[in-house]
Amino acid sequence: MNIDYTVQIWREGNQFIAHAMPLDVASSGAMPQAARMALDEAVKLFIKTAEQHGTLTEVLEDAGYEYDGSRWQSPDWICIEKHSAPVAA
Repeated sequence: MNIDYTVQIWREGNQFIAHAMPLDVASSGAMPQAARMALDEAVKLFIKTAEQHGTLTEVLEDAGYEYDGSRWQSPDWICIEKHSAPVAA
């Protein structure tokens, strides 16, 4: 069984950061594709570890997933927006 997650990627200095929502797992790489690949591996390890500890159901429910009897449904993302706020110089 697979679960779906949404990936955000941004640059921090010389690295690209990839973040899996709603699991709140992140990884990085020198290029966007490297960050994606590292993130996919990190998510697999995160899920495997939760399974081994017997906490996968709790982890997924806390992240907003719902089990429909046959698979885990990820939360429906309405939108992803970039906002700004003033800060003192």
